[in-house]
Amino acid sequence: MSQDVKNTIREQDEIDLMSLVKTIWSGRKTIIKTTLIFMLLGLFIAIFSEKEYTASTTFVTQDAESKIGGSIGGLAAMAGINLGGMGSNSEISPIHYPKIMENIGFQLDVLKAPLSFVEEKNDVSFENYYQHIYKPSLLGVIYKYTIGLPRLLISYLKGGKEKVEDLNKLTIDELIEVSEEQNLLLKRLSKQLLLQVNENDGYITIEANMPQAKPAAQLVKHAQELLQNFIIESKIKKATEQLDYIKERYEIVEQKFIEVQLKLAKFEDKNKYVNTAMSKIELQTIQDEYNLVYSVYTELAKQLEAQYLQITKDTPVFTILKPVTVPVERSKPKRGLILVSWVLLGVIVGVILVITERIIKKNIKE
Repeated sequence: MSQDVKNTIREQDEIDLMSLVKTIWSGRKTIIKTTLIFMLLGLFIAIFSEKEYTASTTFVTQDAESKIGGSIGGLAAMAGINLGGMGSNSEISPIHYPKIMENIGFQLDVLKAPLSFVEEKNDVSFENYYQHIYKPSLLGVIYKYTIGLPRLLISYLKGGKEKVEDLNKLTIDELIEVSEEQNLLLKRLSKQLLLQVNENDGYITIEANMPQAKPAAQLVKHAQELLQNFIIESKIKKATEQLDYIKERYEIVEQKFIEVQLKLAKFEDKNKYVNTAMSKIELQTIQDEYNLVYSVYTELAKQLEAQYLQITKDTPVFTILKPVTVPVERSKPKRGLILVSWVLLGVIVGVILVITERIIKKNIKE
């Protein structure tokens, strides 16, 4: 390409750019009006958006073997107790924790979390608050009766006004059935209560958003305790079942041992001065029975103690990296950011309107 052609193209680009700048400048009134409209709209949204507070906690889970360590393991070995081969393999990986949070049974338990709201004298549950107390912001009301109107009508047609069942009456053995209103509550909870797992560093973060600061912290704390209890119960379930079985056998053998011990003592007292062949045979028979029951009783006692240590060993340890604290500042709305964003959007829309108007007029002339 020759230098003359390059210069011609550069001059055309400069002309087009100057023409664009002139067009924007000539339409500055439109841009200013559009920007002012968007600024007012952004100011309205910033002022009337619902306040939101965010609380969170961060923790890691680790195997609890370090709790009993080599020293206790050595003492157990000296007592003739073998801790190996009795562990539980039911540990839940942290990457599955979000699935636990999505479990409807878990969520129903979270809905019952007692929360302290400023306007309420007594604690109320998440469920009761959003069913009977919560009042949406002005923007929330506008959204409900505009964009959310179809969902509201569908809910009404489906019988969403019918009597809501008491979630407290649901048990783990029953089929869980929720109403439309309860389903909306669960969807709200899923948006306001979040769990994130950092797979690289291995820590877990639980976060909750609420209209007030203290309930946000309480919701996080309640969810954290429920999750940790669920993980502990799942991890030690096998060891606990084994403990119950050994304990049951131990109590039966212990009673049998006491009976044989008393039987032997009574026979020896009764036949203290008797030295016949028959008495010796009978004594030997009782003694053999005693020795057999005693050996079984001793072995079960060792297994019982070992199983108690195994449960301690299997119980997960949770290290809190960031404890739950009541947030001081609200997380939303960020009014300054909202206002700036809407002003920039107004400028962009104003420029687009001016350029579009110019293109339309040009096409009409042509």
